[in-house]
Amino acid sequence: MSRKVFVTGVGMIPFAKPGASAPYDQMGAMATRQALEDAGIGYDDVEQAYAGYVYGDSTSGQKALYQVGLSGIPIVNVNNNCSTGSTALFLARQAVASGAAECVLVLGFEQMSPGALGNVFNDRPSPFDPFDAVTDRLVGKPEIPLALRYFGGAGLAHMEKYGTPFDAFAKIRAKASRHAVNNPLALFRKEVSTQDVLDAPMIWPGVMTRLMACAPTCGAAAAVLVSEEFARKHGLKTDVYIAGQAMTTDRPGTFDSNDMMRLVGYDISREAAAKVYAQAGIGPEDLDVVELHDCFAQNELITYEALGLCPEGGADKFISDGDNTYGGKVVTNPSGGLLSKGHPLGATGLAQCYELTHQLRGDAAARQVKGAKVALQHNLGLGGACVVTMYRAS
Repeated sequence: MSRKVFVTGVGMIPFAKPGASAPYDQMGAMATRQALEDAGIGYDDVEQAYAGYVYGDSTSGQKALYQVGLSGIPIVNVNNNCSTGSTALFLARQAVASGAAECVLVLGFEQMSPGALGNVFNDRPSPFDPFDAVTDRLVGKPEIPLALRYFGGAGLAHMEKYGTPFDAFAKIRAKASRHAVNNPLALFRKEVSTQDVLDAPMIWPGVMTRLMACAPTCGAAAAVLVSEEFARKHGLKTDVYIAGQAMTTDRPGTFDSNDMMRLVGYDISREAAAKVYAQAGIGPEDLDVVELHDCFAQNELITYEALGLCPEGGADKFISDGDNTYGGKVVTNPSGGLLSKGHPLGATGLAQCYELTHQLRGDAAARQVKGAKVALQHNLGLGGACVVTMYRAS
């Protein structure tokens, strides 16, 4: 990373259930205007834009951004499954760090349909074919929707390997709800108890209840990244910068290890985190706050270990000791995470950026992590890609 890259503006609209939101282009335009206003610049100051979404036609990014302005800048549309938003962030950060641009806009949005995720194109090979083949062999359960099989299978693997109790996943979901109570942009703001989660309808007996899975969500979020020179020239905020960032994709071990945890991204999460810690010269013990990819409570638990927040096999103790919340070692998902805040696929990575930027600015209101100076973002997309980003307060 040759030049320091600052997050000078962020924007995010309230997340909503499918059918209850504005169309994707309007949501995207609203989040963009918020980010530009927060940065204190106009759209004409932006030199490049990266727009992330998963479910949408080609050039949907242009449809959203043309409502903000027609300035002729490059607009790149990005699709990388659930890590789409942070992949767009990764590309924008590279553009600024390399000197290719001084001011770049990153936008993520999603207008989703109700129900479990599935393939859109059924007349061609699915990118998930190799993942399904491993899951069929290790898990079975073809009657369960694919994402639930993947992450439920990973949670089951953790239980079998380490003796992790089922209620550990319920405690994660209950924690998410407590955090989301203080987030006015979250989809679900009702607090639920560990017992409420355990008593919810069972999707997979002994493995997952309905409340342990995130729901389809619509929403948008955006960020403005700038160089130090641009910020100084225009008098912009330089209170938050990207101290490290890495993107990883699958290696042979994803598929040939016979391990569902590795199939759903444990290895690529661990590798990306290790690279970021090395870049920043900061380890997991120095983190104050983390936004990680809790599409399922099972994945949050596994990710604690992949990111080095606790030892391998130590997630249950980490949870039971309260080290994943306020008053513990590191506050995870103060926003409520995907489980409570919502998961509009293309927007999720930028929503994490929004939360962590406000945490490091010290203006996250009732969600504020006291004295937060170092923050980590983890965004995972099966298929696969993982992006880990470290932010620091200047």
